[in-house]
This record gives sequence, structure tokens and C-alpha cells, in this order.
Amino acid sequence: MMETGPGDALVMVDVQNDFLPGGALAVPEGDQVIAPLNRAIFIFTEKGLPLFASRDWHPSNHCSFRENGGPWPAHCVAGTPGAGFAAALDIPCQTVIVSKGCAADRDAYSAFDATGLAGQLAAAGVRRLFIGGLATDYCVRATALDAIKAGFAAVVLTDCCRAVEVNPGDGEKSLDEMAAAGAGLAESRELA
Repeated sequence: MMETGPGDALVMVDVQNDFLPGGALAVPEGDQVIAPLNRAIFIFTEKGLPLFASRDWHPSNHCSFRENGGPWPAHCVAGTPGAGFAAALDIPCQTVIVSKGCAADRDAYSAFDATGLAGQLAAAGVRRLFIGGLATDYCVRATALDAIKAGFAAVVLTDCCRAVEVNPGDGEKSLDEMAAAGAGLAESRELA
């Protein structure tokens, strides 16, 4: 078991409708992260530990969209239903929402990218992050690597993540890269 306590926070990365099955940029089995994340949310909420939820919050002319020369279909446009959090995700009202990718000319995979998240975590006395969400090989990877660079310990909840897999094996490679950078790998059922 992995005991959670003071100094720990849960970071839910981009569990948004456009990344779920049927969404504009659906992650295969993206909806499968919801039940294990809800398990983690319950544990953190019961202990009064901080929760953070990042979201892509793009302008309609964002540089990552294919029509603007980017690699992705338009997704998570600010204020649209696709940018909303998954309805089945039990996000408590005290969760801090972190919006990223808000500038049209700048991509932002990491929840730390121009969001002030590092300062918010430090102000809350957080030293270790438990990270899950979408997608393993993009925003979860970038967030975990940036967390470590910013001096936080990071634990990636592998059952709370799914990968885009543009190239087969990208998800597994990303987990290996995060572990090599110092991230722990665990499952939500190991949390206590």
C-alpha cells in the first residue's frame, strides 16, 4: 500500500469530453480512467488533501488544430461541451481547476505550462503529486516530467491513464521515460 497524507495532492489531467470515446480527439478507452480516478478522489477528499484538475481550454484558432497547421483535430475549445470535464468524474467543489493551452499561438501539454500550478502547489504545502488522466503519452507525461523538474515527487497512477498511441507502444515508452526521470508508478488500488 502507498500511504497518502499531508504534502500529497492529486492531479487529474484533462479528463474532458473531447478526449473520451465519441469526442473530437478520443483517447482509446479514455473513459476507463474515470472509475479508478474516482477511487483516488475519494481517498484524497476523505483525508482533506488538495485536488487539482487540469483542462485544455483552447481558443477556436489554437495552433495545435489541423486547420491551423497543427497535428490534432479541433478539441477542447473553451466554453464548449467538449471542453467540459467528464460527467461521471466526481470532481469535488474544492478542486482547483487549472486551464492550459489558452494562448492561440502556444501549445501546452503540461499542467505546469504557463498556469502557475507550481506556485499553487507550493503554497498548499504539496511535495508529492499523484497524477492520472489523459493521455499517458502526451499531457500526463509532460505534467509528470515538469513536476519532477519543478522539484516535486511524482507518482503516476497507471490505471488512471490511457494513451493516444499515435505510434504503437507510445504509452509504455512514456511510462518508462517517466520512471527513468524519477516518477513512481502505482495503481489507485494501492492508495491508502
